[in-house]
Amino acid sequence: MRQGFDNDKYLKIQSEQIKKRIAEFGDKLYLEFGGKLFDDNHASRVLPGFHPDSKLRMLMQLSDYAEILTVISAIDIEKNKMRSDLGITYDEDVLRLRAEFEKVGLYTGGVVVTHYNGQSSADAYRTRLERLGIKVYYHYTIEGYPNNVALIDSDEGFGKNDFVETSRPLVIVTAPGPGSGKMAVCLSQLYQENKRGVKAGYAKFETFPVWNLPLKHPVNIAYEAATADLNDVNMIDPFHLEAYGKIAVNYNRDIEIFPVLNAIFEGIYGESPYKSPTDMGVNMIGFCMSAEDVCCNAAREEIIRRYYYALCKLAEKGDNENEVNKISLILKQAKLTTEYRRTTVAAHERKELCGGCATAAIELHDGTIITSRTSSLLGSSAALLLNALKHLADIPHEKKLIAENLIAPIQKTKVEYLHGHNPRLHTDEVLVALSLLSNHDEDCRKALDQLPKLQGCQVHSTVMLSEVDRKIFHKLGVGLTCDPVKKMD
Repeated sequence: MRQGFDNDKYLKIQSEQIKKRIAEFGDKLYLEFGGKLFDDNHASRVLPGFHPDSKLRMLMQLSDYAEILTVISAIDIEKNKMRSDLGITYDEDVLRLRAEFEKVGLYTGGVVVTHYNGQSSADAYRTRLERLGIKVYYHYTIEGYPNNVALIDSDEGFGKNDFVETSRPLVIVTAPGPGSGKMAVCLSQLYQENKRGVKAGYAKFETFPVWNLPLKHPVNIAYEAATADLNDVNMIDPFHLEAYGKIAVNYNRDIEIFPVLNAIFEGIYGESPYKSPTDMGVNMIGFCMSAEDVCCNAAREEIIRRYYYALCKLAEKGDNENEVNKISLILKQAKLTTEYRRTTVAAHERKELCGGCATAAIELHDGTIITSRTSSLLGSSAALLLNALKHLADIPHEKKLIAENLIAPIQKTKVEYLHGHNPRLHTDEVLVALSLLSNHDEDCRKALDQLPKLQGCQVHSTVMLSEVDRKIFHKLGVGLTCDPVKKMD
């Protein structure tokens, strides 16, 4: 797989930039971390070569300087808000995140519960964490936030919040998801640190949009597609243009809030340390692309992937029409159609040839396209997996890796004993069968050995796949899109 991003360069210059920002403020820096600290799959898709845990690895280089505060909103606790990608609630994810940080040697501080207004669910959560030996702090709802600066910058505003005790010069403020109140936690700490005579600063680390790429660069457009449900819009930073005469890209929420932030900074420091929202950022990712054409192509694939994802979500739930419409507009702005995705064209062509049955296609790293169709024995995705592995292992296509007489008992169990409606094998069942046979069959072993080569490949299915099949492709690192067509068993 051709790489478009220099990950080693990124780890080096990003950690250096953060150290530089700490030095600018002297005593302490509160760094608001947007996005995911690890499992950042969006970044790894649009910047081939960027590792999903690159930001975590970068922080590991600063482990002697850093501690991590985790933020969760009391509103999200009360609503049992879920992370759709992991299927767990935000309150459970706080514990997962802390465990992951500690596993790699990062120091974890307390947990801040924001938007607190006496919720009993938040109180119960605090009790649970304290029993685990975790310090918990409450930050309260401030009436009129963020526009009521006079109240915010007072003892009845930020001064009312619990002061979070920290011991390192770099404090990373992160959360399970958006809307947690990370920025407010940082600003509240600045207010309280200043009252205690500590010179503390604030900076923001957002991976996207990339401030030093053009507004309509595919990588930045892909970010808009990824956040279409949040109504984020990339914009030229007018404050940066006015202050420096230079174009920089930011997004609407940071630009809209900057005048308020400036007023809060002035209330804390006497003057603001920043002239633009772009100034607040420390993101160096735009300096680390090693092959821009590779990143552009990957970003275009991601825009189309997001479009198909939104279409499938609409077909399943019917509550995201605005998201679909926004990504449709983004496709037009990027001068893209779904036919840019070669696997989409190949899967549709195979569907037409086989008379409308479910089909799928995969593009391998050398550009080879492999297709499949559903049969009485295998679903189209399971057949595709076998076809691709045989091609990579140089096994003749006509060779049957799993004999029909071995598939039949599995189908009987699925239908007669487990009362399933679909007798065809899923991708996970095919892999289990291959694994069992690999002890005695050299071809099965060779086929299994090819699985790592599927990392980063692209797949399109003409039907919406089951959750099982989607998870298998995700675990294999395959970029999957599906037509918004429900399977007919």
